[in-house]
Amino acid sequence: MAQAPRIALGGFMLESNGHAPVATKAEFQANCWLEGEDLAADLATPAPRGPAGLTGFIRAMDAGRAWEPVFTFAATAGASGPMDQAAFDEVCERISARIQAAMPVDGVFLALHGAATATVDRDPDGTLLRKVRDLVGPDVPVLATLDLHCNVSWEMVRQADMLCGYITNPHVDMVERGMECAAVMRAMLGGMRPRMAFVKLPFIPPATSQNTAAGPYADAIAYGQRFLDHEVLNVSVVSGFSLGDTLKNGLSVMVTTRTDAARAQAVAADIAAWIWSTRARWVTNLTSLEETTRLALEAGRDPSRPSLLFADVADNPGGGGRGNTSFILRSFIRAGVEGAVFGIHNDPALAAEAHALGLGARFVARFNRDETNAFSERFEAEAVVEALSDGEVVGRRGIYRDRSVSLGPTALLRIGGVRVAVVTQRRQLAEPRMIETLGVDLREVRSLVVKSRGHFRAGFDDIWTPDRIIEVDVPGLTTVVLTRVPWREVPRPIYPLDPGLSWTPPDAAQVPVRG
Repeated sequence: MAQAPRIALGGFMLESNGHAPVATKAEFQANCWLEGEDLAADLATPAPRGPAGLTGFIRAMDAGRAWEPVFTFAATAGASGPMDQAAFDEVCERISARIQAAMPVDGVFLALHGAATATVDRDPDGTLLRKVRDLVGPDVPVLATLDLHCNVSWEMVRQADMLCGYITNPHVDMVERGMECAAVMRAMLGGMRPRMAFVKLPFIPPATSQNTAAGPYADAIAYGQRFLDHEVLNVSVVSGFSLGDTLKNGLSVMVTTRTDAARAQAVAADIAAWIWSTRARWVTNLTSLEETTRLALEAGRDPSRPSLLFADVADNPGGGGRGNTSFILRSFIRAGVEGAVFGIHNDPALAAEAHALGLGARFVARFNRDETNAFSERFEAEAVVEALSDGEVVGRRGIYRDRSVSLGPTALLRIGGVRVAVVTQRRQLAEPRMIETLGVDLREVRSLVVKSRGHFRAGFDDIWTPDRIIEVDVPGLTTVVLTRVPWREVPRPIYPLDPGLSWTPPDAAQVPVRG
């Protein structure tokens, strides 16, 4: 009887905004920093902290013939800045050491984000994949999931047998992509040796044009998926993370076939050419702060009007924002907006003070007293502590469904007609329970302001349909107005920064292919 295959499992997920503060080891430890048995135990719980891709891979593998998982190490954090180099080196060391100790292994599966940079290493995901490949050799399957906001390098493609990008934004298919990798892993264990073609476009689309429910990105995903057949295993059209500001910036197309390299090349070239022809559709459409405030005033004064959701896309913690700019909050307070909930504001000192004062306390809330980023301006307002929470949440919708999320000590402050959820751990508001645990009935809210670029759409779509969502034009580290970004490393020329760029998509024979 054949021995059950032994598959090494690990994860590393960070989206690095090139202009945000350094991502520290402490940020990962507050989210997911799990090794060996601790990682195995976490993934076995109903609401794990570990990557959803690992959950999906394990679930699919468990549904088939016997196998043996080898749990290495998983480190995940929300979006931040470049990772502290020593912390990234430790991630590589922990995963490598666990694989080395378990050798020989029959395969490796990693849940990656793909848009990390470090303070020294500009391609951490490529480095990690190379270290794994050097350990296991050229013939052992190495597969990975990627966020569709990944910035792909040729090194990443060269070291993996398949890179499988998410196809939904908001990302509600992370489990399914892990399951897809499990199916390919089984086929590779049976002898299949896939080929992967790769095209990088000189194109960084604005983040707000990357919704996959409708619009140009939805059409691009659909165009790519139509090529799936008995030979084409996977088509990943990944928009990239524009604010990474690295040489890897740019939308990427990866096509994996069972054996046919020429087919992979032809499909990748076709998709790249089609997307390039649609580039003028990928535009942003923001609403001014003045108009936003007027709409919120009307919603608060007239209950017969539909309630509105306002997205502060320029201060999205899911893209490296600090989650604490106050442009919209101050405007609403000064204008006398009623029935508004603002969330979630990242301010550990203010959350701690509210907990120390207790429910019902009236005090002068000093926002951003410890913040140093220029966008995170300080301000003060008379506030009442309306609710307190430990911030431990199990998601019920969208990207956090059935996942454990920690906001740390959390407080709901009332300032006039506005309530503000203040948290200790920097997160984007993409899950209703982040607000509901504070006693807020979201269906009674007249205006909800979210610090999020787009993942909120899967968390709040049962209340706020697309026609009631307003994306607000205010400053921040995650601005989608790309001409405002102080670029340093992004390759030039690139569209739309260089609108007159002329680029000819490659012929199929020119497309690089792995395998």
